[in-house]
Amino acid sequence: MEKRKNFMAFVEIWNKEQELQTPTHHKQICKWLESAWGGKKRELLLMAFRNSGKSTLVGLFCAWVLYENPNVRIMVLAADLALARKMTRNVKRIIERHPMCAGLKPKRVDQWASDQFTVNRTLELRDPSMLAKGISANVTGSRADVVICDDVEVPNTCDSAPKRDDLRERLSEIEYVMVPGGLQLYVGTPHTVHTIYAKEKIGDSEDNPPFLAGFNRLEIPLLGKGGKPVWPERFDVKKIASIKRRTGPNKFRAQMLLEPVDIRDGRLDSSLLKPYSGEIKYSEMNGHAVLSINGQKMVSASCWWDPSFGSPNRGDGAVIAAVFTCEHGEYWLHDIKYLTHDEKIINQVSEAQQLCNGAADFVNQLHLPSVLLESNGIGKFLPTMLRNTFAEMGVTAAVVEHHTKTNKDIRILDAFDAPLAAGRINAHERVLKSRFRGEMDDWRPGSNNKDDALDAVAGCLLAEPVRIARVFSGVNRPPDWRAKPGGYNAKTSFDV
Repeated sequence: MEKRKNFMAFVEIWNKEQELQTPTHHKQICKWLESAWGGKKRELLLMAFRNSGKSTLVGLFCAWVLYENPNVRIMVLAADLALARKMTRNVKRIIERHPMCAGLKPKRVDQWASDQFTVNRTLELRDPSMLAKGISANVTGSRADVVICDDVEVPNTCDSAPKRDDLRERLSEIEYVMVPGGLQLYVGTPHTVHTIYAKEKIGDSEDNPPFLAGFNRLEIPLLGKGGKPVWPERFDVKKIASIKRRTGPNKFRAQMLLEPVDIRDGRLDSSLLKPYSGEIKYSEMNGHAVLSINGQKMVSASCWWDPSFGSPNRGDGAVIAAVFTCEHGEYWLHDIKYLTHDEKIINQVSEAQQLCNGAADFVNQLHLPSVLLESNGIGKFLPTMLRNTFAEMGVTAAVVEHHTKTNKDIRILDAFDAPLAAGRINAHERVLKSRFRGEMDDWRPGSNNKDDALDAVAGCLLAEPVRIARVFSGVNRPPDWRAKPGGYNAKTSFDV
C-alpha cells in the first residue's frame, strides 16, 4: 500500500507541476497547518501579508484534507459569495490536476458546481465535500468538519461599529455548524483597529475579550527580523517602498505588517492624541484650589453632558465628558462616562434620576466647577432635577443650560481640527481604551456612525472654560486689578 504523502510533499508536487518554487514562509505555513490537522489545536488564525500566497496554500490544504479523508466536509465563509466561490474553484482545479487526487473527481456534473462540489467518498452525507457561503448567508442546518473563514473581515464588513457587531454575531454561528472536534481556520489581514484578529481586548470592558481569544496564531508580516523582507524574490526593498508610497502608510501597516490600524484616511486621526496615565491631584492652599494632572497645573475645565435615555446595555447617547486646560494651553481629555440606568430599580428611582445621579458622581469626582447641559430634547426638564441632585449630594457645581443650533458635523470639525493638528490634545489611557477612540476613527462627515462620545468631547472643547485658577510664572507677573475679599493671617515671632 502506498504511503500517504504529508502536506509539505503535496505542496511540493503541485509546485513542481506548476513550475513554481516553494518560498520559506510557505514551508512554515505548511508545517503549521499539518501539525494543527494532526494535533489537538483545532482553532487557528493565519495572518500573512497581502499577496503572500496564503489563500493558495489554504486551497491546497483543503485538497490535501480531502485526499487524506474524502468523507470530510469543508465550508468556506468569505465576505461575499464571489470570494468564497473563488476558493472553491481553486480547490476544484487542484483536485482535477494534482497527481495525488486522481479518483476524487465525481462523474456526475451536478456534483461539481461552482459554489459546491462532492468528491467520490464512502459515506452518504447530506452536506457536500466543499461548500462556499458569503458571511451574510444563512448557514442554519449545515454541518462541516472544517470551516475556513477566508477574508471575512474586509472594509465592507468592518468600516463601522454596527457592521463589526453584525460580523461578530454572524461568525458566532460557526459554533452551531462545526461538528465536535472540527477545525476552524481564519485567514486574513486586519482592516480596522477593532479587528476580529486582535491579540488583546478592545476597549476597557472586562466583557470584551479578543474575538479569537485562545486561537493558535501564525503571523507572517512582510518584514521579518531586522526589517528584512521575508520573500525577497518577489518583494525586494524597491518594491516594498513602491507599495508603501502607492497605498499609504496606514494601509501598508495593516495589510503588509499586520498591525491593527484603520486603513482609511479619516478626517480625525486618533493617533494624534497624546496619551497619559496620571490622575487628578487636588489641593487647597490659603483658600485657593490647585488642581494638577501629570505635574501640569490646570487653569480651566469644561464638562459637557448630552442626556439621552439610552439602553442600559449600551449606554447609547447619555455621555458625559470632562476636558481640562493647563497653563500652557493644552487640552487634557481626562474622562468620559457612558451613563446608563438600571431597569430593575426604575420603580424606586426614575430613569432620569439615575442619569442625574451618575452625572453628579462624575462631576464630584473630578472637582468640576460646572457642567454644560445640552437642553435640546430631554435636556429641557433635566437642569432643575440635576441642580436638586447636586444640592442633595453636596456637589458645589453650577448647571449651565446650553441649546445647540450648529450642525453636529460642523461642531465636531470645529472642535477637533485645529487642536488635533497642533498636537494639543492629551487623552487619558482609559479614554483611549473606551468606545471614544472607535467613534473617532469611524467618524466621517455625513455618516451615520455612532458619535455620542465624540460629540460630548467636542462640546467640552468648544465651551467657554470655567477658570480654576489663574497662574503666572516668572518675575513679570502683572498686577491683578481684581479685588479679592477677605485677608490672610500670617504667623509672626514678634509682638506689636
